[in-house]
Amino acid sequence: MAKPPYLHPGEQVVLYDGLCKLCNAWVVFLLRHGIPRSIRFAAVQSEQGKALLRFAGLPDDNIRTIVFIHGNDRWLRAQAIFRIMRFLPWPWRALSLFRFMPDVISNYCYDRIALNRYRLFGRYDTHYVIKSDYNGRFLDQ
Repeated sequence: MAKPPYLHPGEQVVLYDGLCKLCNAWVVFLLRHGIPRSIRFAAVQSEQGKALLRFAGLPDDNIRTIVFIHGNDRWLRAQAIFRIMRFLPWPWRALSLFRFMPDVISNYCYDRIALNRYRLFGRYDTHYVIKSDYNGRFLDQ
């Protein structure tokens, strides 16, 4: 089995839309609430993000979802969010239990937000680079 590019053994990655203000705010939320250092981040618009999308068997253009890659496993949409939440401290970790909800229901809710995220929360003109004290957390920095 090949390992994901740009990651060291034991690391996972969250791929997010770097143009989406909601997606960027969610990444900042994860960082501020103590997501482990073994979880790294890359915008899908970055070269690293595109390479990881290809590794996961996904198209590297026009992707419209959150992707969580853990080893050779990958999760999309609502399942990605719920799987990531299990790495946060309590009480946020409790939200990871929603991963047992049927995908039809959880992805329906996810899709309603995702389809309207630019209209509701805004959009950056170019890939927004999160500037912070989180050195080494972003693959494209």
